[in-house]
Amino acid sequence: MNQAIAAAIADEMERDGRVVLFGEDVATAEGVFKTSEGLLAKFGPERVRDTPISEMGFLGAAVGAAVTGLRPVTEIMFVEFLGVALDQVVTEAALMHFLSGGRYRAPLVVRASVGAGLGFGCQHSQTLERWMLGTPGLKLAVASGARSAYGLVRAAIRDDGPVVLLEPRALYGEREEVELGEAGVGRLGTAEVLRPGSDVTLVTLGQTVRIALEAAESASFSAEVIDLATLQPWDKQTVTESVGRTGRLVVVEENQYTGGWGTEIAAHVAGACFDALHAPVLRITAPDVPVPFGQELERRFVPSAEYVSEQVGSLIETRRVPAPWWEAFA
Repeated sequence: MNQAIAAAIADEMERDGRVVLFGEDVATAEGVFKTSEGLLAKFGPERVRDTPISEMGFLGAAVGAAVTGLRPVTEIMFVEFLGVALDQVVTEAALMHFLSGGRYRAPLVVRASVGAGLGFGCQHSQTLERWMLGTPGLKLAVASGARSAYGLVRAAIRDDGPVVLLEPRALYGEREEVELGEAGVGRLGTAEVLRPGSDVTLVTLGQTVRIALEAAESASFSAEVIDLATLQPWDKQTVTESVGRTGRLVVVEENQYTGGWGTEIAAHVAGACFDALHAPVLRITAPDVPVPFGQELERRFVPSAEYVSEQVGSLIETRRVPAPWWEAFA
């Protein structure tokens, strides 16, 4: 996936001379996760720039560059580091079009690595979509693999407004076939049905896409698996049409239960598809605790394929929302 991201940025830089890249260690070191490998050598230091360790500074520079004609791609090494510069994204970039009466736009991309699974500890393993959700003027997308990342990066760079793209770092080393070029460019706001099914709709995002697919492959029930891909705006039509066919919705999330992105999906579907539902909406999430550092605990934190299969099977059998695993320890 990291190679796909580097290829996507390179293809857009080749296509559009206004695209520039900057962030901590993106140039000489080619990115700590090698997501900008080869870009400095190909495009030079004017367009690929290392920055000081100052997220507020270089994101502010990105907003200014975007407003004045460039299309900056900025990298936040770990999404938690965005906290010190969130104002530049949700107050400045997202609202620029509104504040200027439509005279200015801020076409910039903020990329950040996210998620658990690699032992980085609680301050470097969160997903934190909730920091950006509900911000008018801001698009928010999450990659689920190499093919997804390539398409979303190119779509985000072409968008005329600010886009935050989250990249699960546990997937950087995962391989899959990627169609490069124009045919591989994705579409923001469009979900993808990865596996058809008739008994339940599994709405997934980021690294839970693969988890849900694995659960669906070995389950006794027939699950339709949807990669939501974009959280803001999210593809209501694809999800509600699927639930209309299956009669059940399960949202599989990596983040904690409270405040998770699945609450928006669940609330909308519960209202829009009430007559079609055969059971309550189920959210499968992590517990409301910090991401653990210990390997065994971290593996338990992120929902596994086995756990997803058990929870969904119980929902179908009983037509009731099963208790999450951590309630047994309360």
